[in-house]
Amino acid sequence: MKRDAVNPTTMYNATQFGFSHAVASEGRRMLHLAGQVAWDKDNNLVGPGDLGAQAAQAFANLKEVLAAEGASAANVVRLRTYVVNYSPDQLEIIGPAIGAFYGDVIPAANTLIGVQCLAMPDFLIEIEATAVLS
Repeated sequence: MKRDAVNPTTMYNATQFGFSHAVASEGRRMLHLAGQVAWDKDNNLVGPGDLGAQAAQAFANLKEVLAAEGASAANVVRLRTYVVNYSPDQLEIIGPAIGAFYGDVIPAANTLIGVQCLAMPDFLIEIEATAVLS
């Protein structure tokens, strides 16, 4: 699988905010991950009322789904992050979870979307992804 982050030097540095402007990829198989939330394997909500804890669990769930197909954050070409009642100061909470998810991998494209609510009233964040597999 080939994945190239596209971050033109003529534009602002997006990677410092946890995303790339675009990702060009080649591969034979796509993996479309459903939005992941802060449920553990037993449907228990991790971090009620705690955006940081919920973000960490949602990214952990993304890693589990990716790993089930032999993939990792390096295969991700697109994220969409939905945050309930979003305000810009929440980036300080969400940013570390994004950084932990990617580690040393240059982040993929990501759109952060503020929403009124998610599927369940206690969910604060939901993250969906698209990955390209070899």
